[in-house]
Amino acid sequence: MRIGVIAIQGDVSEHVEALEAALSHRGKEAEIVTIKQKGIVPCCDALIIPGGESTTLGKLLVREGIADEIKQIKNAGRPIMGTCAGLILLAKEGDEQVKKTHQYLLGLMDTRVNRNAFGRQRDSFEVELDIDFLDSTYNAVFIRAPAIVQSGKDVRTLSRIDDMVVAAEQENVLALAFHPELTADTRVHDYFLAKLF
Repeated sequence: MRIGVIAIQGDVSEHVEALEAALSHRGKEAEIVTIKQKGIVPCCDALIIPGGESTTLGKLLVREGIADEIKQIKNAGRPIMGTCAGLILLAKEGDEQVKKTHQYLLGLMDTRVNRNAFGRQRDSFEVELDIDFLDSTYNAVFIRAPAIVQSGKDVRTLSRIDDMVVAAEQENVLALAFHPELTADTRVHDYFLAKLF
């Protein structure tokens, strides 16, 4: 079993550590690989697209030839999780800011996103969230966070803040507006791993 973490930018080591802790919690083993160039994604059984600056991340995914590989493993039914910028990149459509910057989108979820739904970097916050697949609240860390503002009928909403969706799922793709790798609570990564084991 091999789990890939896109390592072009963002909280890469934090995701690796969270995966290691969640694997230990489940009593499972898997190889975790960090991905900076093409050729590795197709060998992965699951993939995480971490946060970062979404415009830059999108350009680099295309330039390095990784974007098409991500689409291929999605079509093969392998689990993909995108956090923060990852949620933006997974969407089919973006807001005016996304269009203005010619932001590349993978188009793997039937969603429209607001890239800076909660404001700028200084507007970052933590909140206790109710998430559908958890039996108690989750302390979620939002940093210059996006949100899903519209979604198709096949997209399952997992969590909201007011009228904005901050966690959603469609088929084998999980999108989160927050950073589960920045907390000691491994339940979100555990949920993701349950799709493999």
